[in-house]
Amino acid sequence: MTEEGPAVLADGDTGTGGDDADDARPVQPVLAVVGRPNVGKSTLVNRILGRREAVVQDVSGVTRDRVAYDALWNGRRFTLLDTGGWEPDAKGMQAAIAAQAETAMRTADVILLVVDGQVGATAVDEAVARTLRRSDRPVILAATKIDDSRGEGEVASLWRLGLGEPHPVSGLHGRGSGDLLDIVLDAMPSSPRDDVDLEGGPRRVALVGKPNVGKSSLLNQLTGETRSVVDAVAGTTTDPVDSLVEIDGETWKIVDTAGLRRKVGQASGTEYYASLRTKAAIEAAEVTVLLLDASQPISEQDLRVASQVAEAGRALVLAMNKWDLVDSDRRHAMVRELERALVRFPWVERVNISARTGRAVQKLAPAMRTALENWDRRVPTGQLNQWLSEVVAATPPPVRGGKQPKILYATQAQNRPPTFVLFTSGFLEAGYRRFLERKLRETFPLIGTPVQINVRVREKGRRGGRGR
Repeated sequence: MTEEGPAVLADGDTGTGGDDADDARPVQPVLAVVGRPNVGKSTLVNRILGRREAVVQDVSGVTRDRVAYDALWNGRRFTLLDTGGWEPDAKGMQAAIAAQAETAMRTADVILLVVDGQVGATAVDEAVARTLRRSDRPVILAATKIDDSRGEGEVASLWRLGLGEPHPVSGLHGRGSGDLLDIVLDAMPSSPRDDVDLEGGPRRVALVGKPNVGKSSLLNQLTGETRSVVDAVAGTTTDPVDSLVEIDGETWKIVDTAGLRRKVGQASGTEYYASLRTKAAIEAAEVTVLLLDASQPISEQDLRVASQVAEAGRALVLAMNKWDLVDSDRRHAMVRELERALVRFPWVERVNISARTGRAVQKLAPAMRTALENWDRRVPTGQLNQWLSEVVAATPPPVRGGKQPKILYATQAQNRPPTFVLFTSGFLEAGYRRFLERKLRETFPLIGTPVQINVRVREKGRRGGRGR
């Protein structure tokens, strides 16, 4: 709650007016970008998008999941699917990354194989090419890192991959990218295949929490497939991963995000850009599911994440994960921790789940629906002012500077989240504004959503001209 006028209320509002139009976009054909690790796929993706979306760093294996982006070229829209590096006979995490790339190939309308033009075709590239030659999808071959004409002579050797003409391109500088996109669009159907699941219109959910708390495991549990790479190593997810998931008969758009660091300034390289993507995912979401590890004490980092979600004005559900690992002593201790730690967030609904076993995961959808209903809620002005007069009559504002401020009236300026403006004759102490918020929540159903109460002090009259 801030001491601001109504002009501040528009700041950060992403929930009014344009949401429905944005979500109702048509289904689009899909271009999957595949190749072995560190050939420059994500750099080329950023070049195609015309903005820095995919996380890029000069080490292999930065992209680990398949990540979808909306792309536009020459008036045609399509979905660009960035994938992890494809390696045959991979083990462990690399095997999971390879499976993501293979899934992308099965669900795409056109496949773009990216090869390092400076290195030439490796044994891994040849193995990928053999797989792609058996595909019934159009396959286009791109030779990256060809920054000038001197490198084009080496590209001819890529004909031996049996995928047709290799197209030289520089993802870093953009050289040849326009010609490559023209070729992609020529091969792309006007509409996607029937089995591509890319609907529009679901409510948007962000999964957030510190690294290794179980976000990707929860997403995989909800989808019933290995949608996100899961590994015991913290920080496996670096890009936000979008999934359309049906829960309790309703489709939701869920984004699995990278674990948030304590401060963006402490992150570097991949983690820095991943933290920015996670922030953007929270701001683009309507409701956020914050996962906490129920088997571990609540950390300051967990509270920072909750504060970030609340400051972004998003609905919030708290999921206590790994409940199957919690004994009775830990449950008692956790209740006390929650009372102390979440004193700033008494309005958050909590659900105890196990992403590993699927325990109580079905309870998430009702909690998210409740949070969203209250996030969307509008309180009629008449009811609001009747409530306000009763509260003020019972507990007037404290005297300040020898004068007691009067609350003249209130109005709800917007929803998403519910934002109220109090017009007063003087300053209201922060403690009294918190008291009003608490009373407001007792009267109106506002579980699961932050509430903003802004105060506008009436200027003292200037009814006559000065000096009269």
